[in-house]
Amino acid sequence: MKPHHTDTRQHILDTGSRIIAGKGFSCVGLNEILQAAEVPKGSFYHYFKSKEQFGEALLENFFDGYLGQIDTLFTTPGLSARERLLRYWQQWQQTQCESCDDQKCLVVKLGAEVADLSEAMRLTLRNGTEHVIERLAGCIAAGLADASLPTLKPVDTARTLYQLWLGASLLAKLHRNASPLEHAMRATLQLLSH
Repeated sequence: MKPHHTDTRQHILDTGSRIIAGKGFSCVGLNEILQAAEVPKGSFYHYFKSKEQFGEALLENFFDGYLGQIDTLFTTPGLSARERLLRYWQQWQQTQCESCDDQKCLVVKLGAEVADLSEAMRLTLRNGTEHVIERLAGCIAAGLADASLPTLKPVDTARTLYQLWLGASLLAKLHRNASPLEHAMRATLQLLSH
């Protein structure tokens, strides 16, 4: 007996996300996702016209959840903006380490792969990362207001830090160790110090 899911579209996205986070987008066929989700092919095509459209929806779903997590973290009461920002990078460090079993960031996993594969998916990734940078810049601006951060240009600093951590995550995958992420943390602490 197949399990019943109240939201089949979301179930397909969640199942696909877990598989694609491990294997990449191109290496995963629809049949693998549908078998793991235990839904018929017709259900997939009811919600998504193509694998590319599924990829767009997958990335939009990822960013919806990820931005919600950032918003929750950046509104944590009782912490300075600097403390909230450092918690964000500590969480990044924990979830991107090679030995970590948690789902990896789809931006790190799919950024280079789909940029040349699908213009629509590239734009979804670009727009999503810009929203992340906006959130980071807002937290940096709050750090200027609460005097927990030195004088910085919020958007430039947010962009620099995000690019630093994306690069460190890719290098951690290449080296199969956490040293690039540790270096990124040291650089981040130095940049955010008074």
